[in-house]
Order: sequence, then structure tokens, then C-alpha cells
Amino acid sequence: MKLNRRIFLGTGAAAAASLSAPAVLASNHEKARVVVIGGGAGGATAARYLAKDSKGEINVTLVEPSRTYFSCFFSNLYLGGFKELADIGHTYGTLAAEYGINVVHDWAVDVDRDSKTVTLAGGAVLPYDKLILSPGIDFVDDAVEGWSLAAQNAMPHSYKAGSQTELLKAQIAEMPEGGTFAMVAPPNPFRCPPGPYERVSMVAHVLKANNPTGKIIVADPKPKFSKMALFQNGWNDHYPGMVDWIGEDFGGGNVSVNPDDMTITIDGEETKVDVCNVIPAQKAGRIAEIAGVTDGNWAPVNAEDMSTKADPDVYVLGDASQQGDMPKSGFAANSQAKVCANAVRGALTGSKVFPPKFSNTCWSLIATNDGVKVGATYEATDEKIAKVDGFISQTGEDSALRKATYEESEGWYTGITSDMFG
Repeated sequence: MKLNRRIFLGTGAAAAASLSAPAVLASNHEKARVVVIGGGAGGATAARYLAKDSKGEINVTLVEPSRTYFSCFFSNLYLGGFKELADIGHTYGTLAAEYGINVVHDWAVDVDRDSKTVTLAGGAVLPYDKLILSPGIDFVDDAVEGWSLAAQNAMPHSYKAGSQTELLKAQIAEMPEGGTFAMVAPPNPFRCPPGPYERVSMVAHVLKANNPTGKIIVADPKPKFSKMALFQNGWNDHYPGMVDWIGEDFGGGNVSVNPDDMTITIDGEETKVDVCNVIPAQKAGRIAEIAGVTDGNWAPVNAEDMSTKADPDVYVLGDASQQGDMPKSGFAANSQAKVCANAVRGALTGSKVFPPKFSNTCWSLIATNDGVKVGATYEATDEKIAKVDGFISQTGEDSALRKATYEESEGWYTGITSDMFG
């Protein structure tokens, strides 16, 4: 289905800054042209590696509406008071100045795969030889009864970092003494499987310090979640009696909300709350649907190079892709981007293409210096990206190891953001 441009722009594109068409299209058409849509862990990494490794042989354009990228990974630490917003904000100047990437701050509103063009909200039309989509997530309409994007200021999702994260932090700070924070957790699959539960930990950390009689309710449609034993043990150790997790077996999937009355109803029982963080069911960012490369929710891809099943000249990275066993995470998107960039460069310039290698680690902070992690390595098969082996922190680890795990995550964050933005 083709999205009406006027409707698409109504979601926020009118506020995006854009370059004029002549400026965007002033490129050397003798070079191969790659357009990358989305400047997060997948898109920024792919653009940088293409520009860096092709040494000027490929004209790379990165389309990203935001001038500052706020990473979803580590955004929970901002909520918990361990980071400032500026700590998770990154700009694109180095990609443009040092790598020669044409960075365009605008919304992509159409993809014509027959003519191999991308249309921007500002009117520019970008031709491509290869198109890389890394648009992250959008939300499934009506996934939570009573909630829609129109209610995101009353009941923020905060699953796209930035202003929503600031809003949720402010709401938590303004909770009355003994107030209630509620979360509606998403069904699988979704961005950052441990993310909601690290968020619960960070909210509990804030309440323990500033509002110790506050309560947290989590309505979860799943019977289990990533690092479940680690989180639940951590909540019992650090925040005893504060967190009430209501899983599928106890009605956690039978949920509705009323943003006007600030109530949440779980399995027929209505509760008045002070803050409600609704994280809906998710799907690929809309431009992937517009491009016609999704199955209705996610974009199926080939494991060896992240090319879509629908079109070998269109690639989808990170959260938006349906690739197999890898979780939807920043680390995974970064890993996939390097494989994709190598394959695209090889296809366009004849350079060597190396066998794909994928890896992922997800760190989570439960309390001060109490870090845990889960991860794995993966290989490309004919069917999917398949898990080879994995690891996870263990319950009962000593405090020195947990502190070292947290410090490891800090080092990773510095490394991955440098890998993305130069």
C-alpha cells in the first residue's frame, strides 16, 4: 500500500530541516550511488564503512531527519540518573566532514524500486544503485487498548530516545509520595529485549532514593523475558517489595489504559496510576513498508548480506529486519551494518567480500555498579542468521564482577558510538 505523502508528513516531517533538491543531487553520477535511510546504529555504521572503505569510489548519502541522534541504548541510564541527555546525543558532522558522506536531514517519504529513487519530504529525488534501510521501529496501531500516539504525552512510550525520554524522566520525578508507576511491556519481537526490565530497574533506583514508598506495576503479555532471573533477583535484592511483575499467566496480556483518567486495567482490575509507560507492539519503520519490502510487520532479509527477499538491491538492517536469531539491538544493527557494507561495496566495486560474521551483547544496569549481560555469536545460513553459541551473567555473581560488567558496557558504548559517527 502506498502511503499518502500528506498523511506521512503529518507525523512530524513538517518540522524536519531539509536540503534543497539541487544541493542533494549535486553528485558525481559516474560513481556508484548508495542511499542509506536512517542514521542510527545500523545506518550510520553502514554509511561510514562504505565511505571509509571505498575510498571515494562510492557516493554515499545518509538520510536522517534528526540532527542529533539520541541512542536508545543507555537511555534508561539517563532515566536512572547515571547519564545526562547530552551523554547519549550524537551528531553527524564528522561523517560529513571527514568521510565525505552527503548527510541530508530530511524525511524519506517514498521509494520507487523500479526507477531506483528515494523521494524526500523537501522535494528532492535521490537516485540509487543500492538502497540501505535502517529505519528502526514504528508501533502497531491499536496494540494497547485505549492508547495511541495521540496519548504519548500523557502516557509516553519513550522507546524512541530523545524528547520522549525527557518527558518520562520528568513524570517520574513529579510522582507524589507513595505514587504508582505502571509499565505496559511489549510482546515479542521488539527492540532491545532486556530494555523494559532495565527501565524498571532504573525507575526503581530513582524511587528508592527519592520516593521509597513508591510502587511499580509491570503488565507483561509474555510468560518470561530476557535475563528474567537476573532482573528479578536484582529487584528483590535492591528494591524489595517495590516491583510487581504481572506476566501472561496472571493477566498481563489483558490490558487497557485510559490516558484521560490515568488508569490501567489489568485482567479486569482497574488501578489509578501516576505515571504510565506504554511500550506497544512494534514493527519495521514505515519507510520499509512504503518500499514494499516487509511482510506487514518486519522486512525478511538474506542472512549473508542483509539484502531483502523482495529486492536484491534493497537492504534492511537492525530492528526493522527479520533475519533469524539475532535480537533487535544496537550491537546487532552495528554488526549487521558491517556485513552489509562489505557486501554492497563488493557488489559495486568488485572488492573482496569477506564471509559474514555476526555478534551481539546486551548489557543492563540493575543498580549502581550492578551490571549484567547476555550475548552470542551467529553465522549466516541459507535460512537465517543462526545462533552459534552464547553466554549470560549468572545469578549470585560477586559485586566485583558485576561492577566490571558495568564498566565493560561503558567501554562498549564509547566504542560503538565512535564506530557509528567517527
